[in-house]
Amino acid sequence: MITVTILTKNNEETIGSVLESVRAFEEVILLDTGSTDATLEIAQIYPNVKVFKSPFIGFGPLHNLAADYATHDWILSIDSDEVLTPELSQDILSLSLHPQSVYSFPFYNYFNGKHIKWCGWYPDRHVRLYNKTVTSFTNDQVHEKIQCKALQEVRLSAPIKHYSYRSISDFLQKMERYTTLFALQNAHKKRSSVPKAFLHGAFAFFKSYVIKRGFLGGHEGYLISLYNGQTAFYKYLKLAYANRTPLP
Repeated sequence: MITVTILTKNNEETIGSVLESVRAFEEVILLDTGSTDATLEIAQIYPNVKVFKSPFIGFGPLHNLAADYATHDWILSIDSDEVLTPELSQDILSLSLHPQSVYSFPFYNYFNGKHIKWCGWYPDRHVRLYNKTVTSFTNDQVHEKIQCKALQEVRLSAPIKHYSYRSISDFLQKMERYTTLFALQNAHKKRSSVPKAFLHGAFAFFKSYVIKRGFLGGHEGYLISLYNGQTAFYKYLKLAYANRTPLP
């Protein structure tokens, strides 16, 4: 049996579609870090959903905490803006699972109603199904991932649809949150400076817009490339200032 785990905070716009896509799973663990909108009310509509709450302790630790609440050893970890296609749901439920394997599937990333095939957003694949008695997420504050060393990756073909950025406000909110977590995670571990921040930002924009062909994506390709550049800039700018704070 498989337990689905989902982290949430103020996801009323997407959580209904996400939970609808996992109706076929017996147990869904929703771990909320302080929603003040209708997220939890929507979750209560679904009888297979169990809601737990936690302060924000970093994305990696939160994923592992959600897995701890699961009744089953097999964990399907999805985000609160990721919708399983019916084909993927059927494929997962028909698997003969092996504990020494992890399972990945492609992600179709959407922005402004379009499937984005540029800027490094496509092709995109992630491991999201694993046995918690064998492995777990890293404890990183951000950019966490399932530890797959010495495990066999089984690649499924049906996709997840990912609706990460629905507005410019989403870009700004996620930029602020993730750049701060990056700086906290890497303070006194990586060097940085204001010139280095400019260089990272400029190269990230160039890579996204030119190397990753964002220019083919029109308006959306330009905005995503600009976001990638600004995110890289603020990551390293915040890190430069975090490094100035003496260690406790």
